[in-house]
Amino acid sequence: MESRRFSSSLSLLAALTVLRLCMGVRSHLSTNFYAESCPNVFKVVRGEVADALKKEARMAASLLRLHFHDCFVNGCDGSVLLDGSDGEKFAFPNRNSVRGFDVVDSIKTAVENECSETVSCADILAIAARDAVVLSGGPSWKVPLGRRDGLVANQTGANTNLPAPFHSINTIKNKFAAVGLDITDVVALSGGHTIGRARCLAFRSRLLSFSPTSSADPSLDSTMASELQSLCPQDDDGSTAAALDRSSVNAFDNHYFSNLLNQRGLLPSDQGLFSSDEGVATTKDLVEAYSKDAGLFFKDFANSMIKMGNISPLTGSVGEIRKNCRVVN
Repeated sequence: MESRRFSSSLSLLAALTVLRLCMGVRSHLSTNFYAESCPNVFKVVRGEVADALKKEARMAASLLRLHFHDCFVNGCDGSVLLDGSDGEKFAFPNRNSVRGFDVVDSIKTAVENECSETVSCADILAIAARDAVVLSGGPSWKVPLGRRDGLVANQTGANTNLPAPFHSINTIKNKFAAVGLDITDVVALSGGHTIGRARCLAFRSRLLSFSPTSSADPSLDSTMASELQSLCPQDDDGSTAAALDRSSVNAFDNHYFSNLLNQRGLLPSDQGLFSSDEGVATTKDLVEAYSKDAGLFFKDFANSMIKMGNISPLTGSVGEIRKNCRVVN
């Protein structure tokens, strides 16, 4: 009897040890992961991102968005980069919307020339997102690294997991919570909309036949509404793009939050952080705080980016280091 109990205890201890080891492998990232294997990776990525932004300032927002859309589906595993009709690129939130794949290809080529088959595409996305923010005037942070690339894309996951511009604040909160992010992360990461543009398709519902008593959303500044109605006529295909932050289109700052206070948020989900009933109850106070204190916003944004970058990474021997970010090896 005693030997059975001892054997059972050993089995349980062994199982717990394996579980702890697996959990540690899954979550372990390090800011100096490539210190020996690819010490110049940060310099190489920064140079490629800088070149891309010189050609098109909007690319900063595109690179930031790629990292976001990658991490919310299957975790931060580079799966958003995979080609194929069943890939995440062709999910509804991404189709004709996510961009910057050619820039990622250029970065990957440059990194491969520096240190072959060493740096993952998932890590490249994380570094490029940080550099895009910094080069646009935003905060810097040390990027935890050591992610490996996933072997499959998840189009269904992209369709269901990604927050959409027409979602309610509660729905967005729930989608963030599902990947371990909280209210502060919702508001801080929404502040990434201080750069970039959005297609008319994403906000046209605010401009035309909004309600039986109002053609435009009453939480949208009337002058801005008139300008957007001219930009996005009803018979348009919705592909025309408008700046998310009209105050400082390509500068990473806290003007996005000041815009919300003045009913000049572009997307329904943006203005909802301040004006909707759900927003008033949960996110309005943070919007006001960030509008007054750019330093607070920068600090929280950097922390939230680190948290987001740690969503279910593949590490250790799981996954692979892709040679080409568009296809598995």
